[in-house]
Amino acid sequence: MATALVTGGAGFLGSHLCEHLLEQGYRVICVDNLETSTLENLEHIRDDAFSFVYHDVIEYIDIDESVDFVYHLAALASPIDYLRQPLHSLKVGSYGTHHALGLAKFKRARFLLASTSEVYGDPQVHPQPEAYWGNVNPVGPRGVYDEAKRYAEAMTMAYHSQQGVDTCIARIFNTYGPSMRSHDGRAIPTFIRQALDGEPLTVFGSGSQTRSFCYVDDLIRGLVLLAESGEHMPVNLGNPGEFTILELAETVLRVTDSRSEIVFEALPIDDPQIRQPDITRARELLGWTPEIELEEGLRRMLTSMGREPVSV
Repeated sequence: MATALVTGGAGFLGSHLCEHLLEQGYRVICVDNLETSTLENLEHIRDDAFSFVYHDVIEYIDIDESVDFVYHLAALASPIDYLRQPLHSLKVGSYGTHHALGLAKFKRARFLLASTSEVYGDPQVHPQPEAYWGNVNPVGPRGVYDEAKRYAEAMTMAYHSQQGVDTCIARIFNTYGPSMRSHDGRAIPTFIRQALDGEPLTVFGSGSQTRSFCYVDDLIRGLVLLAESGEHMPVNLGNPGEFTILELAETVLRVTDSRSEIVFEALPIDDPQIRQPDITRARELLGWTPEIELEEGLRRMLTSMGREPVSV
C-alpha cells in the first residue's frame, strides 16, 4: 500500500484529495493546523488507513514512517485569509514548501506542489499557457499570495534540479464544490450563500471580468494523474470554459431559483480581468480533461448542502 501525505488536508481541496486517495487504496496522512480549515471536512472518514496530524507546516515536519507521495496543498488561498494574515501566507509559501520538500527528499517521495493560476497575475495572454511568465504586482494586496506561490514554484524546481527530488507543479485554476466555506470570499460560495439567504448578489466592477470554474472532482482527478506521472514542469489544471462574473451570478440565481437582485460594487485592487487555462499539456501528458460543466457542478454543490437545485 502506497502512502500519501497531504499538507492542508483538512481544507476544501485537501479533504477531497484525502478521500479520493483512500478510495484508490492509499494510506493517507493528513497534516493541517486547522487555521483556515476544519475537522468537519474529515469527520465522515472512517478508515484505518487514514491518520490526522495536527501541525503547522512552517515548522519542521517529522513523520516516522515511509512516504511515497507528498501533496503540498497547505496555503492561505482565500483572499479573506491571506489579507488577514499576509506574513503567514508568505511563510507557508516559503518555510512550508521548504519543509514539505525536505520531507519528500528524506523519504524519497514524489512531491506535488499545488500552485495556482494567480502566478499569472492579471495576464496579457489569453488563454494562459504554462510558458507565460505572468504579470504580477508584488507590492499589491494580492502579492502575499501570488508571490508566495511563485516562490514555492522556484523552490520546487531548485529542489528538483539541485537535490534530485522527484517533483511536479500543478497550477490550479478556480475550483469549487462541496465543503467550501460560505464566507471565504470567493465568488461561487459567496453567490450561493447570498442567493439562498435572499440577499443581493455582490458583483464587483461591471462583472465583465472572466473566470474559469473547475468542479472539485475533476481537479482532484487531475492532481493524482499528475502526481503519478513523470512530469516535472508546471501543468495547468482547470476547466477552460470561461464565464464572466455577471454570467456566474445569473447562473447561480437560475439554479437556486432565487429572487435576489444583483448589485455592483467597486472592483478590488489588482483583480484579474481574464482567467482561462490552456490545458493542452494536461490533455497531452495526462490524458486529462474536465467532465463536469458549471451548471451541473452547481447542482451537485447545492445537493450536498441539502438544497434542491432547479433543473436548468
